[in-house]
Amino acid sequence: MVDSSVWIDAFNGVNSRQVKELSNILGKENIFVGDFILTEVLQGVHNDEDFNDIKSALKEFPCVRLLNKEIAIKSAENYRALRKTGITIRKTIDVIIATFCMENNFILLHNDRDFDPMEKYLGLNVYHLS
Repeated sequence: MVDSSVWIDAFNGVNSRQVKELSNILGKENIFVGDFILTEVLQGVHNDEDFNDIKSALKEFPCVRLLNKEIAIKSAENYRALRKTGITIRKTIDVIIATFCMENNFILLHNDRDFDPMEKYLGLNVYHLS
């Protein structure tokens, strides 16, 4: 699973380690786009031409539904578990993405510090850059 933080950087031409890794794994690894991730990426596009280009590019990848009742409940439990340690995740969508990945054995490629405590305390499997 590739998080919106990496897709947005890639589409904006940011030369980060995560974008380089995304380029390296394209065509070599199975890459999935979550439905919420697709929304996050597309809602930030400023003009229609770029919107259509990015939409077409992302539609090439399998899109998975991130949320159902079980993931919703588990996401709330994960959020609460982190709160008990004094950590508050800023975006609910990030907790949902991480929970989906953990529950479905997906590896997450991201560039968002909100995922770090979910890796450390909850066991989120993240793509470690070489």
